[in-house]
Amino acid sequence: MSLFNSLIRFPARRFGAILVLTLLFILPAAQAAAPLALYSKSVLVVNQRTGKILYQKQANRVQSIASLTKLMTAMVTLDSKRPLGNRMMVTAADRDLLKKTHSRLTIGSTLSRRDMLHIALMSSENRAASALSRNYPGGRKAFVAKMNQKARTIGMKHARFYDPTGLTPRNVASANDLLKMVNHAYRYQTIRRFSTDKQQIVRPGRGQLVYRSSNGLINNPAWKIQLQKTGFTDEAGHCLVMRTLIKGQPVVIILLGSKQRYGHYKDAIRLKAWLES
Repeated sequence: MSLFNSLIRFPARRFGAILVLTLLFILPAAQAAAPLALYSKSVLVVNQRTGKILYQKQANRVQSIASLTKLMTAMVTLDSKRPLGNRMMVTAADRDLLKKTHSRLTIGSTLSRRDMLHIALMSSENRAASALSRNYPGGRKAFVAKMNQKARTIGMKHARFYDPTGLTPRNVASANDLLKMVNHAYRYQTIRRFSTDKQQIVRPGRGQLVYRSSNGLINNPAWKIQLQKTGFTDEAGHCLVMRTLIKGQPVVIILLGSKQRYGHYKDAIRLKAWLES
């Protein structure tokens, strides 16, 4: 007997009950699989412990990554094994001639390599990142070459770096590339600590400067952030990468290309609530 004939012979009441039960099982699954309303153009959320993809949206799209670049800058700096206590001076070569962005580090300011790295990661200080690359063996050209070499080594297939700050829109990667960068950067204790600090006081000469985290979620006790970096340019939009704990599991969140000012934060909060539901 065909399935169709079987259904015809079913009493209407029993058929209706089966239909309702079927819908009760199907609808929650369909709702869970439905895409979230997110501002970011590219999204990737992965359980770092298991490697399971929890959510993705255009994860292979290659786009500008702005100051997310500085995670690679930090890794290349630390890989060089140069003394972190060595002091370096900010020079005219560290000015942003592309975007004309402001910096609190005036020309002539001197800080240790440690402090430069700290405020580059925590506060996205562009002149600090620039000074780090300029004081690399072989100078900035050799530094950028090392950034690209390391990207290839860790499997960032579509990543390209042209400067250490991320101010140029030519620094590009996909969300899948950045997952590899975040996972590799997490191996560095210094990057984990500096990127998640709330503030740092530095003394570049006369007086002192208080730098604070560029990530507004750092001060939120609901978040257990283990590594993070923010980024923004007009071309890249608002970007955010984080490794955080959600329901006791290490989760990496990659958010790229939000055109709304706080869209990356709203997306992160929405994803966290979704994963905890």
